[in-house]
Amino acid sequence: MNRETARRRARELVAQMTIEERASQLRYDAPAVEHLGIPEYNWWSEGLHGVARAGTATMYPQAIALAASFDAERVGTMADQISTEARAKYNAYAARGDRDIYKGLTLWSPNINIFRDPRWGRGQETYGEDPFLTKELGKAFVKGLQGDGEYLKAAACAKHFAVHSGPEALRHEFDAKATPKDMEETYLPAFEALVREAKVEAVMGAYNRTNGEPCCAQTQLIGKTLRGKWGFEGHFVSDCWAIRDFHEHHRVAEGPTQAAAMALNAGCDLNCGCTYLWIMKALEEGLISEETITESAVRLMTTRILLGLMDPDCAFNRIPYTMVEAPEHLAMAEKLAEESIVLLKNDGILPLDRTKVRSIAVIGPNADSRRALIGNYHGTSSEYITVLEGIRRLCGEDTRIFYSQGCDQRLDRVEPLSGYPGDRIAEALTAASCSDVVVLVLGLDETMEGEEGDTGNAYASGDKGDLLLPDSQIKLLEAVSGCGKPVIVCNMSGSAIDLSYAHDECNAVLQLWYPGARGGLATARILFGEVSPSGKLPVTFYYNEGLDELPDFEDYSMQGRTYRYMNGSPLYPFGYGLGYADIRVGGVTVQSVPEEELVTLTVHVENHSDLAAEEVLQVYVKNKTSVYAQENYHLCGFKRITMEALSRQSFTIRVPMRELTVVTDDGERILDGRKYRFFVGTHQPDSRSLVLSGTDVAIADVTL
Repeated sequence: MNRETARRRARELVAQMTIEERASQLRYDAPAVEHLGIPEYNWWSEGLHGVARAGTATMYPQAIALAASFDAERVGTMADQISTEARAKYNAYAARGDRDIYKGLTLWSPNINIFRDPRWGRGQETYGEDPFLTKELGKAFVKGLQGDGEYLKAAACAKHFAVHSGPEALRHEFDAKATPKDMEETYLPAFEALVREAKVEAVMGAYNRTNGEPCCAQTQLIGKTLRGKWGFEGHFVSDCWAIRDFHEHHRVAEGPTQAAAMALNAGCDLNCGCTYLWIMKALEEGLISEETITESAVRLMTTRILLGLMDPDCAFNRIPYTMVEAPEHLAMAEKLAEESIVLLKNDGILPLDRTKVRSIAVIGPNADSRRALIGNYHGTSSEYITVLEGIRRLCGEDTRIFYSQGCDQRLDRVEPLSGYPGDRIAEALTAASCSDVVVLVLGLDETMEGEEGDTGNAYASGDKGDLLLPDSQIKLLEAVSGCGKPVIVCNMSGSAIDLSYAHDECNAVLQLWYPGARGGLATARILFGEVSPSGKLPVTFYYNEGLDELPDFEDYSMQGRTYRYMNGSPLYPFGYGLGYADIRVGGVTVQSVPEEELVTLTVHVENHSDLAAEEVLQVYVKNKTSVYAQENYHLCGFKRITMEALSRQSFTIRVPMRELTVVTDDGERILDGRKYRFFVGTHQPDSRSLVLSGTDVAIADVTL
């Protein structure tokens, strides 16, 4: 069904409603319109990395881990599986009269905000710090979730429009000020791509203001940019209770009546919250028109019709509940976890040889933690495989496993392990002394970084105060690293942590992120070489001292932020990640295809090892002549590849001409200058990456 047909049907349906009924449909908990046969519908559902908050579902790796996979194709497949499970649940629940919150088909995902500052607690929900990676993964997610059939399989929602990445503690009153250049160069590209190319059905506004206006009543961004310039035809939804902030925190409205009118007149169709209960009052006072209410009701009913919710014969209505946690879904979750794990250091200790390693000490507060697997916005898995359990399953009875939690995850817990958090360090060192190798699993979880007010996390707001591990874990790391046995550090977090001590003192370092319910088995497969690590960092890992070199957290200028603008040397750069195979880029040729507005790169790759493995080719570009060019090179293409042992192969990567444009100070995107330098490798072309990995980067200077 095309949108024009759905909109016509929606107009006819809405025309039969009273104005009070139309207004009632603009609430997230829309009531039934019984005389028209329209059931109640709750718009609020979540699907960031699996159907969330609605009971049992496949729990895939957290979004930041998906970003580390650099695998748009499998992210799209995952999204299709998420919508299958959402349909299965909706069908089963609705048949029993349950149409409550989190059980609908409008999934408020993905989060495509840019992870501009490593302190942001919600950065784990994003696809990292790079606009190109974010939009490519975001498009794949939306297309996979919504499908390309007669009906929408589920409705995706791009959030939070448009400039939103902390601080969490200030989000209800904060004004994010961004220059026109930063807006067009960093904060808007992913939203534009999801609207124009992926046809995302919904867009959600942020809590904060942007350049003076509340994001859920942004006349410039919603009206002129989103609906005007980009031609967005779906519906716009507020973040939850964000419109209430207009009068309670931003103080741009006198009360809820005026706040409701501001948002609706600006184009916010759906209110997650209670402020649209005042719409009829605003109508009575002449602050809004019947036509405005009607238009929003039509947009929302169009989405419900596109989802097939008014059509009993919609094929998606027949998806059975047995598709929840289907075997192929669980397999995809494990595959994505394997692809997302990033090897940051390896002195040769990895992969472990099961024929030689007869005893392993698995130590640390996250070693047997389910909470550290999941990240925020998660569902419930029927089975959790922690790192400890994954190693046990892979090793079987032939290898002795010694386990010690070692310490509390943080020192400020209300109920410590025992009288003193250091009591288990003696146990940890004893376990290490009995073992051939130590796997030390440290890090955070959703109670320590996340959304403001969402989980009662350590810092209340959800953001991190610094990039250090908690003191209890630092003490454990220092003690275990000096035990005299090889130590492999596995860090679980949704953001950058200063792992410099582990890098200097331990034999190997792995970044696991929040790898999903069965992430422990994927970790074990990496450790023992059944899979070669192929994840790449989607964010820069800074030294903690490097925070002083960044702008203030409240400053939304991109100057000095992320790999595209920073001047110093990071601990680990964006795009970095090691593997077990020796895969090198041998050369690249570049060809312009003007009629398709593309540049194609043919990349020649060689595997010099006797190990088959996956890798990620990355293409970066630098405009050599324009005064408006970004300070550093930037990602403009990538491709996940598989290389057989001792093989040579060529791959084609297509780079849209848009990625060669520059942005003026006024925010205009133009082609300026004809000389470009392309870098192609398995890392970005920075000296730190090359020294760490020894990987060749092919360079091509071209004039277009």
